[in-house]
Amino acid sequence: MTIRDIVLIALFGAIIVAFGAVPAIPVAGIPVPITLQNLAVMLAGAVLGPKRGAAATALLILLVALGLPVLSGGRGGLGVLLGPSGGFLIGFVAAAYTIGWLVARFGQGRGPGWQRAAVVSLACVVGGIGACYALGIPWLAFSAGLSLKTAALGSLAFVPGDLAKAVVAGLVAHGVRRVYPIPLK
Repeated sequence: MTIRDIVLIALFGAIIVAFGAVPAIPVAGIPVPITLQNLAVMLAGAVLGPKRGAAATALLILLVALGLPVLSGGRGGLGVLLGPSGGFLIGFVAAAYTIGWLVARFGQGRGPGWQRAAVVSLACVVGGIGACYALGIPWLAFSAGLSLKTAALGSLAFVPGDLAKAVVAGLVAHGVRRVYPIPLK
């Protein structure tokens, strides 16, 4: 790992924390709020690649575990990681890795810019929604005492916003990578 890698990981860890300054929006009936931090997670994976993107999100998890109030609404601590949001937070690491891997594999091809941006956005959908929800929904069901079906149906409230975030992340990441190409690691 180079100094540049460490700086990029710390930078995107700080970006994820900064997106937590935007207040969380509570969802009726679900103990998990809507936040903008998963948009920053998508950006980390799409811009940095699988390993550095996952490392940036793992840095966030470490800060949360240490009790720092770095999540939306000033939340932090082991209680948050063990609570209903914990699976989604751990899912951030899987999401960033998945997005980074998909972008490295499929998002750097030739073709018009809009096509590459669409591939990056699709990678953000697969990782940012698919991978994150795959870990978050079962943990939500377990920790909140809900059935898996109820937790999954309740999580549908997040999908429209997360789809919009994936499109924004894809467009922004494509623009950043076009101006400042960073090798995906």
